[in-house]
Parts: sequence; structure tokens; C-alpha cells
Amino acid sequence: MKTLGEIIGHARALGVLAASLRSGRVHHAWVFHGPEGVGKRTVAEAFGLALLDETTRVEGDAIVSEPASQTRALADSGVHPDLHVVTKELARFSEDASVRSRKLTSIPKEVLVERVIGPAARSSQIKSNAQASKVFIVDEAELMNDAGQNALLKTLEEPPEGTVLVLVTSSEDRLLATIRSRCQRVAFGPLSEPEMDEWARRAGFTNRRAMTLSGGRPGTAEQAEATGLDGWLDRLDPMLRDAERGVFSAELGGVMKTLIDDWAKAHVETHEGASKDAANKAGTRKLLELLSERVRAGMRASSSDATANRDALERRARELELIGEAEHHVARNVNLQLAMENLAAQLCAAR
Repeated sequence: MKTLGEIIGHARALGVLAASLRSGRVHHAWVFHGPEGVGKRTVAEAFGLALLDETTRVEGDAIVSEPASQTRALADSGVHPDLHVVTKELARFSEDASVRSRKLTSIPKEVLVERVIGPAARSSQIKSNAQASKVFIVDEAELMNDAGQNALLKTLEEPPEGTVLVLVTSSEDRLLATIRSRCQRVAFGPLSEPEMDEWARRAGFTNRRAMTLSGGRPGTAEQAEATGLDGWLDRLDPMLRDAERGVFSAELGGVMKTLIDDWAKAHVETHEGASKDAANKAGTRKLLELLSERVRAGMRASSSDATANRDALERRARELELIGEAEHHVARNVNLQLAMENLAAQLCAAR
């Protein structure tokens, strides 16, 4: 796990966390929200370590701790008994057999009871003078259903002493208002180009196309390389360029659907308990994000070109609207083939 001092970017978010640590009165519940892949969970884990480490201090704007501290040693070994990271995959290890057999489409209430609510009420494993004794991080918190979120409310309303809860989400609107109102919110956004370059240098990441398509999201760049998303444009680019010239490609919609289907099939085959429907929706989001970033890259190029005309920029903006509409259609369970064919036709008409 990284320390907060090793985090690249997110200056505003880190400033909020530094101010909280400096005050010595850390709020007991947080929502870290922002786009997928920008590093919210990484920061949440680093924040958790800082809270559990009694050597943590704030020097100016920097949050530092002793490299040889007990907390650091436990983190480097991969296990800290008082830092709990909760994901939907933990359903596979539930005490309830019916939970273990479900598709991994949500974070069930039972998992929250077993992994958050129950442990929060028990004593910490390590005694120290740190700002927190136990930290719970719920990743993809938007996957908690209403029953689970309501079960969590009592812990948020009457938190055990020394307990801090961090909800990490890319869809904050899916959290109940009663949950959000009890949490301190911290917004995260994409990294700048220099920050992405620094991340790539430190990580030894050399796939420039994946970085370009990531839109400033390190996790997205890594996933693009690992799953072959960076190669999707090889198939789509010729047809998309035709659409930009007003030449309709009858293949475009079908190719987009095929890429989504193939990605979803591979995901289900390599992730035990994964839902095919959820994988299809995830693959659709990834394809539409790729198309959106391609359009944004075109807008950036046009805005820096003195000869670019206003019509070109407006056309790009319209393309972004159409991609957003396609995502809305898929979310409402419109047939995927029809949704992609409609998007292909609309992109051509937007020239």
C-alpha cells in the first residue's frame, strides 16, 4: 500500500485530509467520490494507514509517518488487522451459503454485517495512540443495496470509538441521502498530463496509447493494457473517421457490440461468480468511455488549432451528447445491438 506522501495528484483532496489530520478531530465517516480508475481506493487505503499510524504528522501540506513504524511494517507485509477493505468479492467467503452462491453484482447486507458492522463493534487488534483504532473501506460502495445501506446507518449514527469508515464510489448518487448526509465528502478527478507522466515513470508503465485513452485515470490505463481495450480503436478508428465525414458504416454498430460481447465473455470466464449481464454493462461503459475520450482528444486538438472552426467544436460536443444518450439507453436495458446501431447512425448524422 502507498502512503499519502507517495500519492500523485489529487492536491485538493489531500489538502482536505491533511487539514483533518492536523486538527486531531478526524470525522468518522467519509465518501470518496469521482470517476473510475482515478485512484480513490489507493488514497483511501493510504488515508487508513495514516489514521492507524501513531507516528503520522502533518508538516506544512505534507502528511508523513516514520518508515519503520509498526503500521508501515504491517502494511508492507500485506496485512494490517485493523484496516479492513470490503469488496463485492468477499461474498465468496460469506458465512451464509446462499450469499456465496450469488452472482457478484452487489455488496450484500450479509457481507456488511460480517465485515463492517460486526468488527466495528469489537475491540481493535492493535493498541496505539493513533487517530483511529479501526478503519473500514468499502470499495464500489454504490453496489450496496438499500437494505445494506440502511443496516450501515446505525454504525454511521453511533460509531464505535476510534472507528472510521470510508465509502469509495464512482456513482455517489446511488448512495442513500441518509448515508451521504452523515459523511464528509471528498471529490477526486482525473490526473493532469504531467501527473500521468509522473505516474507512468514511477510505475514503469510504457503503453502510451493506453495512457492517452485513459483520460487521466491510472487504473483505467492499466486495465486498458491488461484487457486489450487499447486495441479496440484499431478496429473502430477507420469506421469512426468515415462517420466524421458523414459516410455511414453499416458495420460500426455490430463491431462495437462484438467488442463488448467478447470482453464480457472473457471477464466472466476469468472471474468466478461474475454476472454476464453486469459484465456486458461494464464492457459497454468501457467502450463508451473510450469513444468519449477519443472525442475529447479531438476537441483538445481543435481548440489548440487557430484554424479550427466553431462548427467542428460543436459537432464534437454533440458527439459527446450522443455517447451519453447511448449509455442511458443501455442502463435502461435497451437491446445492446439496437443501442450500438443507433449510436453509429447518430454519430454519422452529427457531422
